[in-house]
Amino acid sequence: MAEYRINDLAEASGVSVRNIRVYQDRGLLPPPTIRGRAGWYSDQHLVRLNLISRMLERGYTFATISELLHAAHHGMRVEQVLRGSPKGGRFRNFKRAATITIAELKKTLNATDRSIALSQKLGLLVKDGTHYAIKNPELLEGAEVLVKAGVDLELLLDRWVRVQEDLEDVAKSFVGIITDKYFDENLPDLGEKGVSKMADLIQTVRPMAHDIVETTFRKALDEQISKAIGEAATYFDAARDDETIPVESGGRPAGQTDPDNETTDVGTLNTDTGR
Repeated sequence: MAEYRINDLAEASGVSVRNIRVYQDRGLLPPPTIRGRAGWYSDQHLVRLNLISRMLERGYTFATISELLHAAHHGMRVEQVLRGSPKGGRFRNFKRAATITIAELKKTLNATDRSIALSQKLGLLVKDGTHYAIKNPELLEGAEVLVKAGVDLELLLDRWVRVQEDLEDVAKSFVGIITDKYFDENLPDLGEKGVSKMADLIQTVRPMAHDIVETTFRKALDEQISKAIGEAATYFDAARDDETIPVESGGRPAGQTDPDNETTDVGTLNTDTGR
């Protein structure tokens, strides 16, 4: 994967260094990877810059571009974006400020040094001096709800790490559909046209793989949720069946007479009937 310094990225994309920094400040472009004192950009940054440029040429505003890029990142459809109502959660307010303190993380999320380190590893938080830049405020808001319900934040983050590792294998298997066909002893002889075709095929696989993973995961998640609710209902029914009815001496439920020993007040009966 190619890497670029900011000047090289500007030359490759046709976007000025100043505008690249503006896009970063507006959250349209992810920050570079910092190594030492240098920031390094990847091909993904180049692709994102080209997309932003095309959207600006079509008349989209920065706000619209930001919303559409965010929706695409989370696999949302256009209708989901249009019908969604703006939310004003606490962490979305932090997004405007771009950073959050360690004290706030520990206060709202019971964050530990390990959970903060995991959040950095997953790209949820990025160190920014003595603060942390929030990369996904919606996830932090969801995490806060879980923490308030008694769920351990580290448990959630550990699951995320595991999913990330599993999905890396899934992604490799989908890309392998193409590379297994082309990456052999004939690869050096493909030429520019062959390499371009191979790259186009990989890009064709990408949305297909995304849809397959999303659809499969949604189905599996729905099944597990239904199963969990069913198990909860079973426990509830069992607890209800275990509730005992008060029993009088003799083994009869309270208030129930014994038909073998039932007696009738004849005097009362004759009074009521007149006979």
